[in-house]
Amino acid sequence: MLEWLVAFCVVILALFIWPGTKYLLGPIAFPQRLGVSQLAAGSDGARSACAEGADGTGKKTRTVSLICNPSALAKYLQKHCRTFSCYSPCGGWTWRASAFLQSAYEACWPCDSSVQFVRDNLQLSDDGLVSLDWAVPSYHRRRRTSSHSTSPVLLIIPNSFGKITRNVVKLCESALSHGYLPAVFNRRSHNSTPLTTLKLQQFGDPSDLREAVRYIRYRQPAGRLYAVSESSGSGLLLSYLGECGSSSYVTAAVCLSPVFRCQSWFESGLCWPLQWALALYQKICLSRYRTALGDIMHTDTLFSSCSLRGVEEALFCQSGCVGSTSGTSSGCGSSVSIPGAWDAYWERNEPLRDVDEVAIPVLSVCAKDDPVRGDAQSSLPLELFETNPHFFLLLTDRGGHCGFSTQSDRSAGSAAGSVVATSTVDNRGTNWSHKVMLEFFRATTDFFNAEERAKQFAARRRGLGGAAGGWAFRYRSGSTCKRVPACSHNIHAIYNWQRSYTR
Repeated sequence: MLEWLVAFCVVILALFIWPGTKYLLGPIAFPQRLGVSQLAAGSDGARSACAEGADGTGKKTRTVSLICNPSALAKYLQKHCRTFSCYSPCGGWTWRASAFLQSAYEACWPCDSSVQFVRDNLQLSDDGLVSLDWAVPSYHRRRRTSSHSTSPVLLIIPNSFGKITRNVVKLCESALSHGYLPAVFNRRSHNSTPLTTLKLQQFGDPSDLREAVRYIRYRQPAGRLYAVSESSGSGLLLSYLGECGSSSYVTAAVCLSPVFRCQSWFESGLCWPLQWALALYQKICLSRYRTALGDIMHTDTLFSSCSLRGVEEALFCQSGCVGSTSGTSSGCGSSVSIPGAWDAYWERNEPLRDVDEVAIPVLSVCAKDDPVRGDAQSSLPLELFETNPHFFLLLTDRGGHCGFSTQSDRSAGSAAGSVVATSTVDNRGTNWSHKVMLEFFRATTDFFNAEERAKQFAARRRGLGGAAGGWAFRYRSGSTCKRVPACSHNIHAIYNWQRSYTR
């Protein structure tokens, strides 16, 4: 109950105090640098606008832009992903047109869903616990999926604060309706996962996620693995893909409203009401372990912090803190801030530190008016998407943070918060970003399958036509073969083959 009271207070503060009311009146005007560059780069495809929407007056305005490095996969996505160009954001005076309100709705409003979760607690190598919540429909009799199933697995990484939002639940519904096996990854102490060791997972440490992926591959060895992250959870996903490289076992990944420049985001990326609300939520989740954490750190510093940076520093950047790399603790009385520890912490946990090692397609879906990520020009690494062929940015004019409400959403639900629980999810009721994710996974899989078939066909052609530069086989009636040097004018070889074939 306290959680909903805090969320209500944050909404009131944002509506009446927060000076950034431009989010309520419409999308933020993106710097002219992006728009001019997109038009100028249309010839070489570095930044290509892939969607246009009619405004009813005969003019066409771009609502979605695909920013990427020109490649065969990029051209294939532009040709086969029609959902990229089918985004019609809500306009007018409806609350869904507000970036802040639709973001708050997706993050805080409860969701009546027919999806249930079956939890697997995984004991890690250091005796810690993480959990995987497998989404299953309520009408499903078998609560467990057979290990011989070939259905693809969708690994869902929620935000770094462990909050299971409405967006995550709807994402599970969409994945189930399209034949996926959704599994939500919960970090240590998140979402009622017991904290069995005095160690919390650092922001960009993928070691726990690596062990969870191994378990998924053990449980579902025949199914492909896809991954999607929400909000600040993208930091963990990008860190995992960068550290593991080509051995990540993931076919493709999607980041919904990701946060890229995480250090600056923790320092000054959020306005103070959101900073205070998220810090309070973290402290509420950690309060149940206050006595245990007090044995190794100064909990007064932790629970008196009112910002995200203060909480993160109290946990990981003090002497004797939880999860310190030294593995030793000097007691709560000597818990002091180490000079340079904050910068050193982000050198190990910055999501883009190993971005050049990513070996799979990664699609990021972002909105220019995102009130959580911050200013688009300073928070989006556009040069990454322009130069790295594995990264694709789908940038919309409106959408908020994990919102992306459309006109169909407005007509589907006349009352705010009214959700009809059904066994299947039709295409109309699916969030636009979820449609984009599913179509991106389908298109990348089809592209890889086509490339594999082309390679196999070329290999067979080389095998059949390889005699032109190597050896030819001379057939005999006794089921034996003798290799002779190939020659286009070897009349004797052709004659011997004809004689042996007619005998």
